[in-house]
Amino acid sequence: MATAKKAAKKPAAAKKAPAKKAAPAKKPAAKKPAAAVKAPAKKAAPAKKAAAKAPAAKKPAAKSAARKPNAAFMKALTPTPALAAVIGDKPVPRTEVVKKLWEYIKKGKLQDDVNKRLINADEKLKQVFGKAQVNMFEMTKLVGKHLK
Repeated sequence: MATAKKAAKKPAAAKKAPAKKAAPAKKPAAKKPAAAVKAPAKKAAPAKKAAAKAPAAKKPAAKSAARKPNAAFMKALTPTPALAAVIGDKPVPRTEVVKKLWEYIKKGKLQDDVNKRLINADEKLKQVFGKAQVNMFEMTKLVGKHLK
């Protein structure tokens, strides 16, 4: 019986083999390595998740210690008269200076319509920036010169 089954299986396999030898023969071969690659990736993914969970538990404890405000950023600085015309004359930290500048820019619709990174200065901001249009990253550098 075993020889009869083998004989029956060989012609069936022989019939499929010539049909797959044209182009589809490559596709099953490609699927086997992909399946082999996917299986280790699935095994590695849970290991990464487990490893990621352990540091995640440590991070909140580390963040609470690291979230203390930096004294240099929180130190109140006095703005020059040119900058005081925009944000006010009270001493404020650098972070608040930038927030107040953005409030002024958005209220006056001074952001460039095409490139939102550019700020079109009005008369008050021209005194602070020294030019008519400034990149938002350059803005903080220019404003730093107006703080004591």
